[in-house]
Amino acid sequence: MATMADKRDYYEVLGVDKSASKEQLSDAYRKLALKYHPDRNPGDDGAVAKFKEAAEAFEILSHKDKRAKYDRYGFQGIQGNDAPHFQDVGDIFEAFGDVFGDGIFGELFGGGRGRGRRSRKGGDVQCQVALDLIEAANGASKVVQFDRHILCETCHGSGARPGSKPEKCPYCGGNGRVVQASGFFSMQTACPSCRGSGKVIRDPCSGCRGHGYVPKRVSRQVDIPPGVDTGTQLRLSGEGEPSTSGGPAGDCYCSIQVSEHPLFHREGRDLVCQVPIGYSQAALGAQIKVPTLNGPEMLEIPAGTQPGEVFTLRGRGMPDVRHRGRGELHVQITVEVPKRVSEKHAQVLRDLAEIENNDISPKRKSFFDKIKDLFHAEEGA
Repeated sequence: MATMADKRDYYEVLGVDKSASKEQLSDAYRKLALKYHPDRNPGDDGAVAKFKEAAEAFEILSHKDKRAKYDRYGFQGIQGNDAPHFQDVGDIFEAFGDVFGDGIFGELFGGGRGRGRRSRKGGDVQCQVALDLIEAANGASKVVQFDRHILCETCHGSGARPGSKPEKCPYCGGNGRVVQASGFFSMQTACPSCRGSGKVIRDPCSGCRGHGYVPKRVSRQVDIPPGVDTGTQLRLSGEGEPSTSGGPAGDCYCSIQVSEHPLFHREGRDLVCQVPIGYSQAALGAQIKVPTLNGPEMLEIPAGTQPGEVFTLRGRGMPDVRHRGRGELHVQITVEVPKRVSEKHAQVLRDLAEIENNDISPKRKSFFDKIKDLFHAEEGA
């Protein structure tokens, strides 16, 4: 499988401009599909690779939302559920009904390999799941709601009014497809009269208006594993749209959204927490309580701790959703400077300032020595 770095630009693959219309994309893809079709290039792995490459490019660019993400972010924008889903050439034969006028390729060339009509999986649906950081760390069970279609209870999916039934399409004889000749080969396309169903409905059902399915909002419980983060997608198998051709139902993808925590900032598996201490605690050292996901813990602050210094508590971060173990909790120290002090406090600080001026620490002395050296250098210039 080609890596992201090896992939060619999708517009380059189809040989079209970025402003190409959907019709232009279809025309370009149709030509490439016919040129590199496996039936016309038996035993040619290179042609099969180009056939798949063209199908992947068309899948993304013919989809409005996916094309917008690709135009803005490139291949990084079409990951996860937006990524191309073809596993083999057979999947491509099922797709792109609007290109050849059928919901599947079927037998693209007359006779071919006898693939015939295959059942297609129903469409996927999506929903959002909101979590706080504690729920994301410990895992949670949530009830989600999403919209999908179900069989119409009035007509039981036939699309016809009760007491009537769909009729065989007179144009295609109920096959759903017609054969069109194009040069030295023939091509099967969807029947323009019944749109590939093989049936026509003279008296449509009032409940679904002839569609056979009606929309419905459903609720499902989803178990969320510990360690998920914003953007994680969980799949509820078989909870998507039903298949209209006898195939399996689609899936529901639950997209996780984790809210910001007032104390912890998440960086992958690690957490960062800023903890304020007083000047005397930083100078003399202290034992302080710091928050963790499992409650407060004691942390030893050594004498001379500087503002911004970080202490690490191993195994106190987030669990890894794919592996065992947890990340780390990084405690970053900030030194609080009081805005208001009592007179006694102020006098102590004045005494401290006097001591500091007479007994300069090595680090401060080094800083003032640099200033003196700079001034001397300027005077000698």
